[in-house]
Amino acid sequence: MFFPLVRRVSPRVMLRLTSLAVIAIALAMVGVASAQDNKAQSAQSGLTNLQRLDIMRSKLDSMRRSLASAIAAMNAKDTGKQEKNPDDPRERLRGLDKEAGSVLSEVNDYRSKEERADKYNTSKIEGLEGSVAELNTRVQSSLQSTAGARTAGSETSTDYHPKPQKGKRRVFGLLPGKSSDKYAELTGTVAPGRDRVLFVEAAREVRKGNHETGRLLFTTIITTYPDSPYLPLAKLAIADSFYLEGTTSSLIQAGQAYQDWLTFFPTDALTCDAMLKVAETEMRQMGLSDRDITHARKAEQRLKVMLQQCQKSSLRPDAELRLRETQDSLAMHNFYIAEFYRGHVENNKGGLRGEQDRLKEIVEKYPNFCRMDEVLFRYAWTYQQQEEPDEAAKLYQQLVRDYPNSDFVDKAKDQLNIIGAAIPDPDPIKKNLPVCEKPTFTQNMMQQISGNANVTTSHDGILITKKGEGNDLIDKAIANNGQLPDNGLQPVIQRDPARQPVIQPTPTTSPEATPDKKKLGISIQPTPKGSMPDRVNPATTPVTRPRVTQTPTPQP
Repeated sequence: MFFPLVRRVSPRVMLRLTSLAVIAIALAMVGVASAQDNKAQSAQSGLTNLQRLDIMRSKLDSMRRSLASAIAAMNAKDTGKQEKNPDDPRERLRGLDKEAGSVLSEVNDYRSKEERADKYNTSKIEGLEGSVAELNTRVQSSLQSTAGARTAGSETSTDYHPKPQKGKRRVFGLLPGKSSDKYAELTGTVAPGRDRVLFVEAAREVRKGNHETGRLLFTTIITTYPDSPYLPLAKLAIADSFYLEGTTSSLIQAGQAYQDWLTFFPTDALTCDAMLKVAETEMRQMGLSDRDITHARKAEQRLKVMLQQCQKSSLRPDAELRLRETQDSLAMHNFYIAEFYRGHVENNKGGLRGEQDRLKEIVEKYPNFCRMDEVLFRYAWTYQQQEEPDEAAKLYQQLVRDYPNSDFVDKAKDQLNIIGAAIPDPDPIKKNLPVCEKPTFTQNMMQQISGNANVTTSHDGILITKKGEGNDLIDKAIANNGQLPDNGLQPVIQRDPARQPVIQPTPTTSPEATPDKKKLGISIQPTPKGSMPDRVNPATTPVTRPRVTQTPTPQP
């Protein structure tokens, strides 16, 4: 066939067309790689883009409220000049407030695009997270550095008076209303003893469900009264307020707030409680076993660290129960995947190796799994399919010996007879153990509707509970001026394994070597390293709440 148009194209034009095609392919590959990187970053963080934007917006709102409170507290003299005084600390805080507002508008812009499913460069979200973190560091530093100026400004009489706010309108704007900021005087001025009033009012607001207002008052204590005895408890109460709020973004911020508190107060008496709460924030975000298990893995890791460091804590039974339930969820996830591969094997589509690997992981990592008898039976079956009767016989024998009340015992005995292996006697101790209860149809349906994992968690905070007003730790701390009561609370963190003290021989001076000196007997004993005292120890009655743990040195 003859193509006259093709013959007219010159080699130079063909070279240009080829170059353009290569450039287009390269740009497409770069776009695909960028999209994959964004997906990988989202999967690594475990949060959707909308959740990340919500967290940034919440942090920026908190920063702006703290800055506004600090600016209102600085009653600097107003000279009446329109020129700005660069030495006025209010100008520095106003600049930070303006910068926070600019970043907040950008976050809101990307959030609206995410809600409308518009196309945008998702890599900008990571840059915004870095900007918010860096801005938060500068805001906290500025608030700490200007705390003295706020205190000095409140103690001296000045001519500066903030502009009065007009009353808001109610009932279609016909009747005048009161100003919504009823804590303006508390947050706007600094006075001795004001930190206690702020602490009491913040706890009351959190109990009412006004978590934002409570956190603002707690933050005012932290930024305005850096030497207050209520400061450690205020930081912990902020984490409790997020935990009590219970939304997804609040639980994420609660976990981060508990971690920050552990960083600042690693030897506090409530350290083990905070470590357990960090794990529970992940457990409350866990979904069903056939869904994403990122939060379950994080909860398992947190619980293992807590059990390792708090070896003599009274919270160990609760932590062990939560660890077992979390591991049951992880094991059930692998069990569902093994069932998926089992269906492929029965339909001659392959997948035997995948089923075997999943069942092997359950046997090795989760020995206390509720359905371990069924796992052992299916695991042995995979070895029979691979014509390895010896390995299958070991698993069948383990099933008959360790799970005598299982429904799979008779089937396992039949398979042992086919293989020609011995049938072991059941363990007399495990023969009296109850059979693991499986959820009923109604319970399974309700769990599928709720979408939450069947795990045990507490919805109360450490200092503040939902129905414990008057008996909470925060009430006892208020009555004791910011200190926990003298009930023998001691930190129980054990970071090194316990070791027995090594007693060295007692050196004595020889009379021949030192004839003119008295005989001296010196005994040297090292300080023992081991576990800290128990959380509740009636023998010890500290006067105040311990902040630093010191191991006592035994007398020679």
